[in-house]
This record gives sequence, structure tokens and C-alpha cells, in this order.
Amino acid sequence: MGASGSCITKDEDRLKASRSEEESELWRGSRGQGKMEEFKVQTAKHPVPNSSPMRPHSEHSKDHAELSKKRLSSASNGTSDGGAGAKTPVEITALEESFRRFAIHGDTRATGKEMNGKNWSKLCKDCGVIDGKSITLTDVDIVFSKVKIKSARTITYSQFREALAELARKRFKEKSSEDAAEEVYKMIEGKAPVIAGVTRAVASPTVSRLTDTSKFTGSHKERFDETGRGKGKAGRVEQLDTSGYVSGYKHAGSYEKKIQKPPQKPL
Repeated sequence: MGASGSCITKDEDRLKASRSEEESELWRGSRGQGKMEEFKVQTAKHPVPNSSPMRPHSEHSKDHAELSKKRLSSASNGTSDGGAGAKTPVEITALEESFRRFAIHGDTRATGKEMNGKNWSKLCKDCGVIDGKSITLTDVDIVFSKVKIKSARTITYSQFREALAELARKRFKEKSSEDAAEEVYKMIEGKAPVIAGVTRAVASPTVSRLTDTSKFTGSHKERFDETGRGKGKAGRVEQLDTSGYVSGYKHAGSYEKKIQKPPQKPL
């Protein structure tokens, strides 16, 4: 009885302790709920100025995504947001457009932001900057090497303008530096690379006679058919006939057609 009584006493103590913990938790919850309700009442009576209701996290993420899209669209359109919300388009001048046309000429991987020495020389030649007297091809190459970076092989648009200014002072010595540069700019604006036409082959009687297959003789004649088209390997190598028929026999394959029975119709 003594052992069982002590066990019962311990169970009762544990039960009382658990009940007291539950009551304390309920009291804390009711107290916290009461404080929240009191806070709502006080907020309704005395609202905070310039305050906005709290929004869920999903709405904030949507706003952030829309803002990112606007920035990307403005960057792709070449516009920038000003202080008052106005957009300023990035205009490309006629001189820069010509620079890009010559920069990508002959190079499918070129971006149009840099120009190599070959295209620089072509630009000066096609646009008439080289006159053969005051400016020669050698002068153009020297100016290109002067304005570019020492280890680089191309020039940027700003270096391109600097090189044109150098040539303009040599081409128009009687004018000021600004007026001479403007004259050279006008010579290049709106221009594009000149593509030379394909050289046509000149018909020659000797060449025509040597390439006329109808006049070939011997083994050369066997390499072409009646239309002048080559036969390929069949015209170069003698192929053996392994069909079993003698050479010159004109009815090859007719025996198989005779002995082949027509298909019988189903009854």
C-alpha cells in the first residue's frame, strides 16, 4: 500500500503541474489577444499620419518585378529617366552611323563599336579623304597608329574623330581646325562601304575551243555525256559487266519478264 500510495501521489502532482501550465498558457494567449485588440482600437482612434496599410509579400515582389521590366525596357530603347520622369532618347549622328557601317564591313563578328586598320583605310578611300596629294594612304596609316592604343589593333569612335581631325588639318590647311574637321565630317556622313562588282570572264575563242566537250576525242570523250556533263567515276574507270549477258546483247532482262507469271486473282 505504501508503494502504490506514493505512485498515486506522484501522478496527482504531475496532473496538477500540467493543468497549471495549460492555465498559464491560456492566460498568456488571452492577454496577448487582448493587447492586440487594444492596439487595433488605439490605432483606429489615433491614426499615424502618412502611413499606408501593410501589404503582403507577394505584392511587394510584383512591384519589384515591374520596376525591373521598366528599367530593362528603357535600357533597350536607349532612353534614360530624368529627374522629372522625362525620357531622353540617345540619338546616333550620321557620322557615327557611317563609322558603324565601315566597322562591321567584311567581319560578321564585329559589333560596330571598334574599327580595324583595314576598314579605316577603306573609309578614307571610299569617302574621298585620300586625295593623293596632301593626304596619301601612308598618311592614313600613320594617323591610325598614332591615335590607337599601343597594344590595340582597333580604334574607338572617339579615337576615330581624333584621327579625322588630324587628317583634316593636313587636307584643309587654309581653314581653322574646327572648320576643317567639319568639312571632313561632311565627306563621311551618310556614306557606306563601296562593294566592287565581280569581274566577268572575257570570252576567248581559244578557251571556248578547249572547253567544248563535243570536240573531245579518245578517252577524254568518254568522260562526258552528250550534254557535256561529266560522268564521274564511270567516265574514268572501265566497269565490268557481271550480268551474265554477252556484250552487244540488246534484250537483256527480257527472259525474266517472260517466265514471270502474272499474279492470280483470288477466287
